[in-house]
Amino acid sequence: MSKPICLVTGVGPGTGSALVRCFAQDYEVAMIARDAERLAQLSTAIPNAHSYPCNMVDSEAVSETLERIKDDLGAPSIVVHNAVGGGMGDILSFEPKILERNFKINTLALLQLIQACAPAMITMGSGAILATGNTSAYRGKADFAPMAPTKAAQRVLLESAARALGPKGVHCAYVAIDAVIDVPWTRAWYADKPDEIFCQPADIAPECYRIAHQSRTAWSFESVIRPFGEPW
Repeated sequence: MSKPICLVTGVGPGTGSALVRCFAQDYEVAMIARDAERLAQLSTAIPNAHSYPCNMVDSEAVSETLERIKDDLGAPSIVVHNAVGGGMGDILSFEPKILERNFKINTLALLQLIQACAPAMITMGSGAILATGNTSAYRGKADFAPMAPTKAAQRVLLESAARALGPKGVHCAYVAIDAVIDVPWTRAWYADKPDEIFCQPADIAPECYRIAHQSRTAWSFESVIRPFGEPW
């Protein structure tokens, strides 16, 4: 491959697809998501986008998929973990298996990505590993117990990676999106909300691209982004 490799997980109709479009201008992009049909459509529509269907809950499948990507394209120089396990529930009644599932997607899959991809970056002396998150990584609101602990763990895991890998040339960063992301299901769910609270995926992706390409003399670990109408 003549272009460097970028890996994006969680390629859904919103942020994930926008990330692929943004990075595909300069990279061969390996796309991971459960929806094989969506990935096939994107790989047809976007030059340099390559489809790798996989469920991030399945650690064995993740490992196999990462090996396929390396064999097909080469070692990624940028990884963006955008896949997310979420959900809301009452602390007294939600099923613990939901929390377990979210840990697998949000935290353990990130660890797999780091362990699989960082060694080649260290050898190259450069690379970037990003995770997209939200403000559940900083606070545990009452109904967010099935997700917030896993996003907090994700952020802290990535901070540990940043401290360990930064001196070896690998930039690790967390991009938290304090907003309702504008996709069809959120528009339906928040039908009574004004446009001002929605964050556009096409505006999120360039911030991730910017963070991934910062000069090593001024790396950011965290970026928190929100639309102007979001109270905080």
